[in-house]
Amino acid sequence: MVDYDLIIVGAGPAGMTAGIYAARYKMSVLILSKDLGGMASTAHKVVNYPGFNEITGLELMQKFEKQAKDLGVKFAYQEVLKIKPDKTSGGFVVETKKGNYACKKIIYAGGSKRIELGAKGEKEFLGKGVSYCSTCDAGFYKNKNVSVIGGSNAALTSALLVSKYAKKVYLIHRGSDFQKAEPSWIEEVEKNKKIEVKFNEEVVEIYGSKFVEGVKLKSGNGLDCEGVFIEIGGVPQSYVLESLGLKMNKSGFIITDKEQRTNINGFYSAGDVTDNVLKQIITACGEGSVAVLSAYRDLKKK
Repeated sequence: MVDYDLIIVGAGPAGMTAGIYAARYKMSVLILSKDLGGMASTAHKVVNYPGFNEITGLELMQKFEKQAKDLGVKFAYQEVLKIKPDKTSGGFVVETKKGNYACKKIIYAGGSKRIELGAKGEKEFLGKGVSYCSTCDAGFYKNKNVSVIGGSNAALTSALLVSKYAKKVYLIHRGSDFQKAEPSWIEEVEKNKKIEVKFNEEVVEIYGSKFVEGVKLKSGNGLDCEGVFIEIGGVPQSYVLESLGLKMNKSGFIITDKEQRTNINGFYSAGDVTDNVLKQIITACGEGSVAVLSAYRDLKKK
């Protein structure tokens, strides 16, 4: 079992930025993640990251990965099952399906996952018309009717992406307006003739035979559509941390200080999984760099 100075869990913006900084601090570092890029990689268009007027989330994350690898950062794309303290070394052991890894310090940047709608038919039609990733699946709905559920930036940008392929896009939101969305995205949605907004509505059922054929709304109305994209937010990926005793808020987001330290010595956290104000690529990158600085300083002190 190789003993690293630092293991970073998560290969999203926070995790990969942490890896880049750790390599420049000459730390032995491993990034563990079940996939590349996290939720950032599903963004069809990133327009607020400095240096790029416009780039897809996947392309941006691939650039992060290449830079990290060029600096010597090691990656292992494996699902993390558990993280536990190593009482002998004072560090940590990370358990995966393919083996265990030991480290002196750890940065948890596990991000968040999509919230399920909970509607009848949602699970039955997953992959048969129901999707949580418009970037992955929008192209399958050329000249078809599609419903997008949600009212945040993610829902609006998803509707805009799908509208490039679909004949008609229903944007269904339970609120009376888009309070959580940026004005620029709202303006684009309002100008798009393919998008029809349904305020004060909720999807209670997704129905069809072999594939999705439509949705039923709380009002009793129905919409004919062949695709349903669910964009109602995310929850922290903190389930592997249950036995550690980390301090979290009521929603399960990890509480850190301004230097990204948690209540556990040698354990740091960054990105969407933390109890921060703004969950964006750029803020995740900032937290990742600060977490590494703290880990490096603590390692040198020891």
